[in-house]
Amino acid sequence: MNKSYTNESLGEFLRARRERLTPEEVGLPSYGRRRTPGLRREEVAQLAHMSTSWYTSLEQGRVVNPSEEILDSLSEGLRLSMDERRHLHILASQTDLEKDEVDQEVSTGLERTLFALDPNPAFILGRSWDLLMWNKAAEVVFRLPAFSKEMQQRPNWLRRFLTDPSLRMNNLDWEEKAHVMIARFRADYAYCQYDPRFKELIEEFMQISELFRSCWLRHDVQVITDCHKRWSDPMFGEMEFEHVILQQPNLPALKIMIYTASASTAELLKSLLRS
Repeated sequence: MNKSYTNESLGEFLRARRERLTPEEVGLPSYGRRRTPGLRREEVAQLAHMSTSWYTSLEQGRVVNPSEEILDSLSEGLRLSMDERRHLHILASQTDLEKDEVDQEVSTGLERTLFALDPNPAFILGRSWDLLMWNKAAEVVFRLPAFSKEMQQRPNWLRRFLTDPSLRMNNLDWEEKAHVMIARFRADYAYCQYDPRFKELIEEFMQISELFRSCWLRHDVQVITDCHKRWSDPMFGEMEFEHVILQQPNLPALKIMIYTASASTAELLKSLLRS
């Protein structure tokens, strides 16, 4: 892994978090209008109980090895959320992520489990959010092409959401959802900065989506969590699910996304799958 790239990403994240805060928000005096947004570096250093030169070296991406205590102090000073704290520690980690498991082959057991989940929609996301496999219910609910192992080009979950006009039209809160998805994509990127596929997708999304560009540069992060989902489908009506994400210990890059349908939604999907 390119360590200087990781440190550069750490610096960009710190700068973005610094620029979003005002002195009033952190209990510091403000002396009139500022030429640049946010806190000054010396103010962050003061809040984090470190020297300005040490903080500056972190933000400028120099080769440093911040301790857990330093990172925790920065988290407190910059008022980071739990997701942002975790992201900061990942970016600062010196672990050689290239030694991590990179295999994205779906096992026979996992494949059978996925298809056995019908009528509950389920699919498997790869490292860079490419869909590796999905069941029939997911095909129906998410308007995916029929799955085949021979497919040369498989959908990318984020590209689909950014570019499919039907999703924008059918989701009144599309922009809010897009913000959340991009923040989750940013959180996953911290683990895979060396991955050329991830970098290619970022360059592509920066070109095709103004919303992605603005969100990506803010360095917002959010971790995917289990949640309740309800939406009104223009073709099928109201649908309701409990959404859970599973990961295998030996293949942490793969996410098994399961949408367990409510009783009424399950009956609807059973009828659709029979037709």
